[in-house]
Amino acid sequence: MSKRDYYEILGVARSASDAEIKKAFRRLAMKYHPDRNPDDTEAESHFKEAREAFDVLSDPNKRATYDQFGHAGVEQTAGAGFSGGFSDAFSDIFGDIFGGGGRSRVRKGADLQYNLELSLEDAVAGTTVKIRVPTLKHCTTCAGSGARPGTSPETCATCGGHGQVRMQQGFFSVQQTCPNCRGKGTTIKDPCSNCHGAGRVKEHKSLSVEVPAGVDTGDRIRLSGEGEAGDSGAPPGDLFVQIHVKPHPIFQRDHADLYCEVPINIVTAALGGELEVPSLNGRLNLKIPAGTQTHKLFRMRGKGVKPVRGGGVGDLICRVVVETPVNLNGEQKELLDKLGASMGKSAKKHSPNENSWLDSVKKFFEDMKP
Repeated sequence: MSKRDYYEILGVARSASDAEIKKAFRRLAMKYHPDRNPDDTEAESHFKEAREAFDVLSDPNKRATYDQFGHAGVEQTAGAGFSGGFSDAFSDIFGDIFGGGGRSRVRKGADLQYNLELSLEDAVAGTTVKIRVPTLKHCTTCAGSGARPGTSPETCATCGGHGQVRMQQGFFSVQQTCPNCRGKGTTIKDPCSNCHGAGRVKEHKSLSVEVPAGVDTGDRIRLSGEGEAGDSGAPPGDLFVQIHVKPHPIFQRDHADLYCEVPINIVTAALGGELEVPSLNGRLNLKIPAGTQTHKLFRMRGKGVKPVRGGGVGDLICRVVVETPVNLNGEQKELLDKLGASMGKSAKKHSPNENSWLDSVKKFFEDMKP
């Protein structure tokens, strides 16, 4: 067994209180317990080391001797038996590992989830939403006990009120949930007529949900204590509101940035101009330079979203799409023909991308020839 300082093993100061020592041992035992780390000899060694340290430091007499004489003062007693403090802590830890303990434990009510759909505008700006949630609440007739008014639940005869039954397996004593009372520690012989012994009844409740600005799909809002009521008057669980932002007809969101497509005609694309584009904060002017090609991106700083988790405001990114004119009349077609003829042999100058692509295609086919 390692002879490291016991305080160092548990990670506490020499002035640590009994509660701090017990808490430190619980943490290490939960981490290194052999049942949680099967076939891990290193974890087993850490567990034994922590157990020895706690056995000494949890006993006032042993601790005083250790503080005065070190390991030499406690060598003959350390590990020889478990002190009362060790037994109590170990029993609690076993309850955490195997889902039970040496006494009946109230069971917190189940958590609930509500899926909330929001518009992009509400998600970005924040809003207050009224929701109606189906849930279980404590029965008012029996005050959540499950027993008929004027009577009380009785101590379970199987587990003696502990909610657990004990089974000895070699060195360890394993505790399991009592099959008779299902861990409550009590049974009901005369059930409440309203809840039929359940202690809870179904209901719908209305809640106001404060949605902070900047939320996005996948974010959750926690409403503490708004879940299902627990068994036998135990505290309720929580309600988690899951955010889903509905698709928007104009904008797409990517974290803090907003994207939108802006169709422009060939005249504006060729000669340049100024357009009015939308944002979530109002109308904006977008300058289009002459010779703009389709899918060019224009970034408008600070016109996006401020994320709920902090950080700067994102940008609005406009992607222009040059539209080919349709439904032309005779005069318009004639004008386009004249435009094409006027370009003549200088077409490469006016359509560099097209001619570059044609040159690449020509070379591709020439390379294919045997």
